[in-house]
Amino acid sequence: MLRWAIIFLIVALVAAVLGFGGIANFSFEIAKFVAVIALILFVISLVAGGLRGRGSRI
Repeated sequence: MLRWAIIFLIVALVAAVLGFGGIANFSFEIAKFVAVIALILFVISLVAGGLRGRGSRI
């Protein structure tokens, strides 16, 4: 899931560059949406990884 969060973050950054450059206002809206999704997935991945931990060795 962390891989998907990073992929979404990269796509959001590319869309943000296009949107902030004035190429299209629509790409800015997409960038905001995808960036929020990427951040949410990233936080979920961090929490899930932290809860899972490394396990106990017996």
